[in-house]
This record gives sequence, C-alpha cells and structure tokens, in this order.
Amino acid sequence: MNKIIERLLVLALAFTSAGVMALPLAYVEGEHYQLTSQRLAVSDNQATEVVELFMYTCPHCYHLEPEVEDWNKSIADTDKVQFVQVPAVFGQNQIPLATAFYAAVALDLSEKLHPLLFEAIHEDGMNLSSKKAILDYVAEQGVDRASFDKMMGSFAVKTKVKKAAALTKMSGVTGVPSFVVNGRYHTSGPMAGSIEKMFEIVDFLVEQSQ
Repeated sequence: MNKIIERLLVLALAFTSAGVMALPLAYVEGEHYQLTSQRLAVSDNQATEVVELFMYTCPHCYHLEPEVEDWNKSIADTDKVQFVQVPAVFGQNQIPLATAFYAAVALDLSEKLHPLLFEAIHEDGMNLSSKKAILDYVAEQGVDRASFDKMMGSFAVKTKVKKAAALTKMSGVTGVPSFVVNGRYHTSGPMAGSIEKMFEIVDFLVEQSQ
C-alpha cells in the first residue's frame, strides 16, 4: 500500500511540474512594467486603451514609428483595444509641437503632417521648437498657414495640450516612447529590454486588463 501511495505522489508531482513549465511567461510589475502614479481616466470604458506617449524631437520615437504602425494594424480587427498617440509634455519646450499635433488632428491633416514633422526634425535637421517655425514649415507643405495658426490658438487644441501635460505628469513616465495601458500600467523599451518585448508586454497588459 505504501509503495502505491509513493507512486501516486511521484506522479502527482510530475504532473504539477509539467503544469508549471507549461504556464505562459509572466511579466513582473516593477521590472517589466510599472503602475502609473495615479489611475488615469480612459476615453472608452468598453475597450482597453493603449496610449503611446511620444515626442517629435525624440529619435527613438521617430525610429519606432514603423513598429507602432505594425502593432496598430495588428489590433485593427478588434474593438476591444483602442490605440491613441499622445504628445508627451514634460515642460514648456514641448508645447509648440504638441499643439501642432492636435491642430493637425483637428484639421484632418494628421496622416500627412505627422510623418513629415518627424522627418523634418530627424532627417532634415530642422528646428521646429517655436510656433513660427512650425507655421513656416506647414505652409511649405501646402497647408493654409492662417487656418493652421487659428487652430493652434483654439480653445479646443489648448485644452487637449493641457490634458496631454496632465496625463504625462500623472502617468509617472519619465521618458519616451512609453506606453500606458488602461490608465493603470506603463512600460518602455528600457524596462522591456527590447522593442519586440515592449510590444509583447503591452499585449500582456492588455490581456490582464480585459
């Protein structure tokens, strides 16, 4: 009888070990991702919101754009995930380009101007740190200068820039590009260890949030 019990225990341990080995890789809070400083509001309670905080002047953000586009395409067939790009505003220096981002969105020019602003800074070495420089540049791209100027000064755009600054601060993010998932978690390339793992962690956090 004792031998039978011993064999059953061995088999039970073997199955337990196999089950542990079969568990999917778990990412660890504090190592691969962190909690946001405060719980952030999300725009759609029916979907898990993924926010990319970026800056036009950040070379890593510029080089990450193709991967961001590919990841965004990978969730195109689901209504359970909502992806939003938000210009990070750590201080006054980021306000002009953040304002340009939201003005472009409001005028339905984001698809055209978003990549051009990145390229102007990182490929052409342009300094677009002032409103005048931005207006000069978008006018060169065939955009009506007066309309863009008016939109950059609009209440709606200024409000969105203020919200972007608040989100940047409350998220606890200290560098970009970073991703905030469901208003509760954030991760980045340095935390993940690689760009590929960063998107894997984003997917993991999305799954955890649903």
